[in-house]
This record gives sequence, structure tokens and C-alpha cells, in this order.
Amino acid sequence: MAVETELKLRVSPEQLARLKRHALLKTHSVTRPVMRRLYNIYFDTAKQELRQSGMALRLRRTGRLWLQTLKGGGSVQGGLHQRNEWEVAVDGPALDFAALPAEVADVHLPVALHKKLRPIFVTDFVRTSRMLNFQGAQIELCMDHGEISSEQHSMPICELELELKSGEPKQLFELALAILEVIPLELEAVSKAEHGYRLLSGDSSQPVKGIVPPLAGKSSLADMFKTLIWSCLQHFQSNLSGAMSGDDAEYLHQMRVALRRLRVLLRMAEKIHADPQLAELGKGYSLLSATLGQIREWDVFIAQTMHPMCKRMPGHEGLKAVLVDSERRRAACYAELRAKARELQSLLLRFAIWMNGPAYWQQPGWRQQAQDYTARKLDGFAQRYALAGFKPDTFDAARLHALRILAKKLRYSAEFFASLYDRKKAQSFLDALSKVQEVLGQINDVAVAYRLLEELAADADVSGHQEAVVLAQGWIAHDLSGQFSALRKAMKNFNRQPLFWKNN
Repeated sequence: MAVETELKLRVSPEQLARLKRHALLKTHSVTRPVMRRLYNIYFDTAKQELRQSGMALRLRRTGRLWLQTLKGGGSVQGGLHQRNEWEVAVDGPALDFAALPAEVADVHLPVALHKKLRPIFVTDFVRTSRMLNFQGAQIELCMDHGEISSEQHSMPICELELELKSGEPKQLFELALAILEVIPLELEAVSKAEHGYRLLSGDSSQPVKGIVPPLAGKSSLADMFKTLIWSCLQHFQSNLSGAMSGDDAEYLHQMRVALRRLRVLLRMAEKIHADPQLAELGKGYSLLSATLGQIREWDVFIAQTMHPMCKRMPGHEGLKAVLVDSERRRAACYAELRAKARELQSLLLRFAIWMNGPAYWQQPGWRQQAQDYTARKLDGFAQRYALAGFKPDTFDAARLHALRILAKKLRYSAEFFASLYDRKKAQSFLDALSKVQEVLGQINDVAVAYRLLEELAADADVSGHQEAVVLAQGWIAHDLSGQFSALRKAMKNFNRQPLFWKNN
């Protein structure tokens, strides 16, 4: 068995051609490029039992040679794929179960599956590969261009694969960053096999919610933080392409959630051990958070205020003018985000380089046990929230905003660490806190809407429709008393919740 470690990068055909001609490859190449056609047949059962178990089985034809490959296990972190791989030569385009080691076949390809396996999709592409020596690491760079096809559908393939032959994973990300200076690219978290499955089932891209990975009770603090930070980066990356289109506001919302969760973790990390590289990365995600926040404000304002009002009063010219100006401003914000696409990929790569740098994680502060640390942090966040002492009777925007931030920090930390404690108690606590945060968010949306309306009122395109602005202000204020009532109820319920990390 081999462990395959590779970084996948999505590029356009034009940029792939440009990279082939660039001096970067000539400078680091230690072999001449080799071109070959790879034809792959993937197998699974009608119920996709291999996919459900995290495995992929294929036959590959290259020239006259057929190879049978079983892949599975491992992980994907920031576009870095690490998987177990068993590969054997076979006589032709038919599966040979006897060619696999018995212990592998028994576990991953039991006899009960053999007769149910059938071809499900094909990948057919031309691969141009060469070996590079980059910073002392041996890295095979493969350029793949072709398509994935099932009986009903097909999709193009155009990507780079950087496979680590010797060296450290960090050097794959360093090479990707060097390539990014030459051509635009995107980190690719989805394998060709997974793309094939999605094509087969007709799955379209959907916004991805963050999943907090389970933590081991006796894990080191370093291992726990690395696991959680990678999950936030994966959450962010999974929604990035969808957010760029601007077609579905939920992609951008999920990116913002990923960044907020990441910010909580990184501020904790900075207190454990300060690091100049981390501080520099922090500036990058802070600027990005501001850009995303501005877009989100327009998304919410348009969806929750302007669209309902225009639907209720379709002939109101003033409201139409406010809506058009709002949409113009939002479009400009999305254009600004798309202009930062390369910068975003650079930020992700630099985060991955920092995450794979061993020096930071070997500092003494990271050697403490995770569970001792988490209880202290949760105590601190809970005390700060309690000391806020806010009584939801009046619209005090500054105090409400401060309470909302404290509620977020407590909630995200509790979600991160919940798996170390009693799940039932933790879930009850989180459900109650989530409701507080939800209502605080709705009240904050009102404050933001007022501010945006003031900005719009000063615009030349809207200045002649002040009556529409006043109408919109009344619209967003009409249910504010109901939101304060809901907040009082939610806070009362949350205040009754026991702290789940106590007396576990």
C-alpha cells in the first residue's frame, strides 16, 4: 500500500497552455515532459456502496497497460488529498479481485460486492507530467485536460495535480503559490472520482455548511487546533466558487460564517503563542471579512426589505428606484470580490503553508491537554457574556452589537469543543444560545437597514424619492418590538441552561 499525497488545482485551458510555456517549469524540471492518454473506468454498485465507504475503484488504460487501483481513507485539507492507494497491473479491462492483497480485499471489497460492481462513469484525459525539484522536494507536476462522462452527462477536466514524491506537504503549497504568481488557479477539494459521482447523480453545486469534526478527549492542544482550523478553511473553500457568481447569497453567508469561526480559533491561538506569520495572515482575513460583510449587508437588505416591499407595492416608483440603486451597489461589491479572486487563493495557500509549518506547533504552550484548556476558555467566554448584563428593553445598537459578538464567540467555541463533553447537555446549551444569536442577528439587520437607507437617501438616483425611504424605514421598524420580546424570551431560556463543561 502507498499513501498518495497530492494537491489539486483547478485552472482554465488557456492558463494551462500558458503555464506550459513559462520559465518556472523549465527552471525546476529534472525530467522532460511526458504526454500520455489516460482512460479510466470507475466501478461501484447500483447503491454506490463503495462511495459510501469512502473508496474508489477504477481500471486505467495507458497505452497497452491496464492498472487496477483502489483508493480510500485519508483526508482533504485545503486542496491537499492524502489517500491510501493499492495499485496492481491486470491483464485487461476486467476487475481482478485476486490481484489485491487478501486483507485489503476482505475489508474494502468483500465477496458480497463482487457481482454487484459495474462501470458507472469514465474519465478520459491527456496528462502531461514532469518531475520537479522544488526547494529540495521531488514533486511530480501533472497537467490533465479531458472530460468525465456517464451515460447521460459529461463535464470537462482541466486541472493540475502536484504529487509529493519526497519532501514535506508544505512544499506542495509553496509550489502552488509560485504557480499562482504565473497564472490564476483555484484549490480543488473534489477528486475526479467525486466529480464523476456528482455527474452521475445529477447533483448540482450547493452551499456547504460547516461541520465541526469530533475531537479526541486526550488529544494535544496542537492537534485539536489544527483539526478545527482545517475544518474552517475547508468550509470557506467549499463555498468560494459559488460565492463568486453572486447567484445564491447563501454561499457568501457560509464563507462569512467560516471566517468568523476561524477568527475565534486564531485569536485563541495567538494567545497561546504569538507568531508574526499568523499576525500577517490575520490582516488578510480581516480585510476579507470587511468585504464579505459589506456584500452580506446588501444581500440581506435587498432580500428581506426591498423585495417584500416591492412585491407588496409593485407600482411604487420610489421603491423601484431604491431597489435598483441597492442592486447596483451590491453588484459593485461582488465585482470587487471577484477582482480579489487571486488574492483569496493566495490567502488560502499561505494559511496552508503556515498550518504545515512544524515550528509554530512545537512551542511549549501547545503541549497541554485539550480538555483542560477548553474548560477554561468556555468559562471565560461564558463569564464575559454574563457580565454584559444587557436588558433587552431599548434599542441600544452599540450594546446589542457587543452582546451579539460575545454570543457568537461563546457559541462557536462551544460548538468546537462540544464533542469533548456530554452531547445531550451540550446540544441543549447550543440550541438555546443559537436562538439568542439568531434574534440578535435579526435586530442587527434592522440597524444595518437603517444605515443603508441613509446612504441611499443621499444618492442622486434616490434623492427624489425620500417618501420611499421613509416608507422603508417604517417597514423595517414595525416588528422591532416583537423582536425584543423574542430576545427576552430567548435570553431567559438560555440563562437557565447549565454549563455543559462543568461536572462532566
